[in-house]
Formats: sequence, structure tokens, C-alpha cells
Amino acid sequence: MGHRAPDRGDFGVVDATELEWHRGELTGYCYRMLGSGFEAEDAVQEAFVRAWHTYDASRGPLRSWLFHLATNVCLDMLRGPQRRARAMDLGPAAVPGAELGAPLPPERWIHPIPDSRVSPEELAVSRETIRLAFVAALQHLPPRQRAVLILRDVLKWSAAETATLLSTTVTSVNSTLQRARAKLPAVEPADLEVDEELLSRYVSAFERYDVATLVSLLHEDATSSMPPFTWWLRGRESIRAVLLASDAPCAGARLLPTRANGSPAFGQYVDGEPFALVVMDIADGRIAGMTTYLDPGLFPFFDLPMSLAHSLRTEG
Repeated sequence: MGHRAPDRGDFGVVDATELEWHRGELTGYCYRMLGSGFEAEDAVQEAFVRAWHTYDASRGPLRSWLFHLATNVCLDMLRGPQRRARAMDLGPAAVPGAELGAPLPPERWIHPIPDSRVSPEELAVSRETIRLAFVAALQHLPPRQRAVLILRDVLKWSAAETATLLSTTVTSVNSTLQRARAKLPAVEPADLEVDEELLSRYVSAFERYDVATLVSLLHEDATSSMPPFTWWLRGRESIRAVLLASDAPCAGARLLPTRANGSPAFGQYVDGEPFALVVMDIADGRIAGMTTYLDPGLFPFFDLPMSLAHSLRTEG
């Protein structure tokens, strides 16, 4: 079940270094549960605080106790009636030329998480399960089913380990897992190896606002969305129409590469200032999805600079 910290042989307050050993794996787990990188980090921190006060070696391995605490924190945070979603989960694709509509509040959206906040070992083994589409699919499950499916199918805990963590029986875990698998929406596969040349061509075309080249890089059924708006597009031709009609609003923009949800991503800057975080899905050697988060508040979370004014290109 991934890397493990050395077993504790004594009682008493757990050491902070021992807690940090588990941060990346716990963050990935809580992110899949909650659909928000910010909330996942809050949940992990709360689990650490509880572990600081409650753990001793008689409870078993620290890792198991932390997952028990983190699960309880997530279940408490998921008591509200609304689930987080992507635009594609909230309504049909827009017609080119349609109004964006009113923005939805942040708590309605699946938010991205930097790859750097998740365990590298976990990303290497199960990158598909941290993608935006998969995390969005998980939100269709009731919280307890969600926990069981993540523990069993993603993190590869045994039924007995999962039952102990959730204070239930193996029979109950197996039944819950069967229901969760049946209810989980299908997710389109993505390329595990990203074509760096494709990304370079995208960046060059985007910064020049070369619509013809941009569109040529898209999958025929590519999607484009812009949280916090429910407006979204499906299909290369719809995206082309919107790009051609939009009077080049991002001409001269700059893109800085980063990683989000096991996928390539870019910080987008306009006039040297942060504008949006763009998370890409790549499938069959083309761009299959672009989620453009119109939230400069994500930039510090991704360690992206808050200004590019000093490096703007001089047009002449």
C-alpha cells in the first residue's frame, strides 16, 4: 500500500517528522474524496492535529491511524447536500455565441491540485485516478462508497484493512465496493506519456493566437470549459468558432508550464499578470480537454509567480 514510515516502538505524542512522511499520500486520498486541493490540505492538517493528540503505538501503525482520522475528517466535510462537479456534469454543451451566464461559487467546482502536493510514488502508479475527470466521477458516489472505492481500487488496501479503518465488516466493505463500482461513471482514458512537442506547438500557437494551428492540435471531440462559469464547449468546430469570434482577447498572453492532476498545465498571464490556470487532457496524441480556471488565487498554490511584467516580450 505504498511507502511506509518506520514503525513506532514507543508510546506518546507522535513526532512531526513521522506525520510529514505521510503527507503526500494522505493529500492524494483526501483530494479524491473532496475534489479540492485546498480542502484536501485542510483535511490532512486536521488529521495531523488529531493524530498529535490521540496516537499511540497500541492503536497499530501510524499510517493506518492517519487514514482513519483523515477519512473521518473528509466524511464530516462532505455532509453538505451539494457535490463538486465539472461544467460538463452540470448541463449540455453551449452553442457558440451563447452567454457565459452567472458564475457559480467556488464550492461547486472540482478544483485542481499540483502534482507536487501528491505522493510521487502514487502518481507513478495511479496517475489516471488523480485526473480531473476521475475525481469528478468519484463525486457521484456517496461519501462512504467513495472512501471504500478509493481505498480498495486506488490505494489497494485489502478488504480486511479497509474494514478495520472504517470500523465495519469485510462483508460490508465488499458489498459497498460492488455498489460503488456499479455506480461510478465511465471516464475516457488519457495518454500516460505526454507529447512534449505537442505542448510546445500549443504554447507557440496560443501565444501568437494562431487559431488554425490551435484547432489542428485538438481532438475532434475536444472539450473546453472555464470555471466558475457553467458554459462549456464540445467539438473542434465549436471551439474554432468561439476562437475566431472572440477578437483575440488573449493575444500576447504568456504561458508558464506546471503540472496538475497528473496532467500538463499552464499558468496563463495577460499583460504580465496572472489570469488563469489551464489544465490539459491529452488523448490519442491530441488535446482532448482544456479546463481554464479563471482564478489567479490558484497561482501561489502552484508556485507560479504573481507577475511576469519583467519578462514581457517587446513587440516591434
